[in-house]
Amino acid sequence: QVITGGHYDVDCRLEDPDGIVLYKEMKKQYDSFTFTASRNGTYKFCFSNEFSTFTHKTVYFDFQVGEDPPLFPSENRATALTQMESACVSIHEALKSVIDYQTHFRLREAQGRSRAEDLNTRVAYWSIGEAIILLVVSIGQVFLLKSFFSDKRTTTTRVGS
Repeated sequence: QVITGGHYDVDCRLEDPDGIVLYKEMKKQYDSFTFTASRNGTYKFCFSNEFSTFTHKTVYFDFQVGEDPPLFPSENRATALTQMESACVSIHEALKSVIDYQTHFRLREAQGRSRAEDLNTRVAYWSIGEAIILLVVSIGQVFLLKSFFSDKRTTTTRVGS
């Protein structure tokens, strides 16, 4: 997910160890991709900011590798779970969804904070500009009023007699 920068879009590409492109998307703000690795090795992913080279972007990504290990050693057995074990499993699932919600809200908070800091910077620059303009106009008015009340001495010369 793109948190800050530009139009909140980025390009993404995922390659397997052989260089085969598994996933490629252009100008996406948020996406999710699930796949099962077919072989061992180094998988590469690349985020590109090609279309917005002047704006920096912050990208959040999360890897979830494999399945969660069972909570109880007897969870994968053929018999039913006890009431306590099934309650623990349901609480565990609920807590995983809480973690997902927390991550979502942290990302939203980061976006809001970035926007607020950008707005604060703009307001500060605008205020400095207004202060400079106010100072220039005030000085100009002082000189204008001073010119209204200053005596202008005129000299007369006589030409020939």
